Amino acid sequence: MFDIKPIDMTLTDRFLEYVKFDTQSDELTNMTPSTPGQMIFAQHLEKELHKLGLTDISLDENGYLMATLPGNITDRKVPTVGFIAHLDTSPDMSGRHVSPRIVENYPGGDIVLNATDNIVLSPDEFPELLNYVGQDLIVTDGNTLLGADDKAGVAEIISAVDFLIKHPEIKHGDIRVAFNPDEEIGQGAHKFDVARFGANWAYTMDGGEIGELEFENFNAAVATVTFKGRNVHPGYAKHKMINSMRIANQFIIMLPRWETPEHTEAYEGFYHLVGMQGSVENTTLTYIIRDHDRDRFERRKKELEHLVRKINHEFPGCCSIEIKDQYYNMREKIEPVMHVVEIAEEAMRQSGIPPKVQPIRGGTDGAQLSFKGLPCPNIFAGGLNFHGRYEFVPIPSMEKAKEVIVQIARLVGEK
Repeated sequence: MFDIKPIDMTLTDRFLEYVKFDTQSDELTNMTPSTPGQMIFAQHLEKELHKLGLTDISLDENGYLMATLPGNITDRKVPTVGFIAHLDTSPDMSGRHVSPRIVENYPGGDIVLNATDNIVLSPDEFPELLNYVGQDLIVTDGNTLLGADDKAGVAEIISAVDFLIKHPEIKHGDIRVAFNPDEEIGQGAHKFDVARFGANWAYTMDGGEIGELEFENFNAAVATVTFKGRNVHPGYAKHKMINSMRIANQFIIMLPRWETPEHTEAYEGFYHLVGMQGSVENTTLTYIIRDHDRDRFERRKKELEHLVRKINHEFPGCCSIEIKDQYYNMREKIEPVMHVVEIAEEAMRQSGIPPKVQPIRGGTDGAQLSFKGLPCPNIFAGGLNFHGRYEFVPIPSMEKAKEVIVQIARLVGEK
């Protein structure tokens, strides 16, 4: 089996360079990409792909970058496999002026990220740290997120392609790569041209810790519940005032307390209140609805509509709701082509990694792409504690993700 080792730490060098780009997405701009930094990053990657010698390189006006590593098998037809990562980082925390630091040979115990502000990455709060004792970790300075979600995936894909170019003895078919904007705001696949990408199937390199392999995810919807009230001077408000905030609170407590993110795991779905804006006259609640099971997902939406009717029975015309589906469980599209998962599992085993096949408690571009005709499971990129100041990534995990990409290319070429 091929022994894939870091070459002059090029993967780490790439990652440390990539996280310096400010690529937070923003769902309020109504543009694609939603922020200019994503296009700047895409243009940087475009130049790098040209230097590597890839072909069919295209960067469209929406920030979707695609390229091909031509295959080196000439005596038979080999499927085209794709690898995809997203350019943006989460809006949940600043990704500007990221200052990464390598903790060499992590000894265990606390990692002080910011002594001035007493920001500490501790195994007391993040016990998974202890799984990486003795490894080199990349951490933040406590002021920003790190951006391993998904710049680790970007670095792994480009480093794997670089490795394949330098090792022509590894036989493979055409490899397509793509880097898209706005995954973190659920729009990464919206303008992804599957036909132009031209792969038979693909993998998003956007999972968490080492070994993760996912081909099922939540069904997802967002619900906006609006309450209209009536404002009257509080001194003369009896039988006249209708306080929309109080009615909204009544609605909130009507939902089951235990069906929220903080009380659920594995295949358990939830209602999650993610936004609240209010005054006496107008209050808006924003929920996200999640469930792996499609029937339960539909029942959750109906339950919200039922509660709106109950509120309106007591306060006629007060409450309205708008529900929009966001994405669906990709499992139904992957099951007919399970060989794409089996190849990834075998690639992990060939790389010395026990596969951890599990459902995604969230979404992925791969889910939407699967419904657009491109089967697309999700593979680990290696990072942990995404979207916040405690995010970190073990360097060996990134190296193993790169190795898995190379092994997939080899296996597809063989099979």
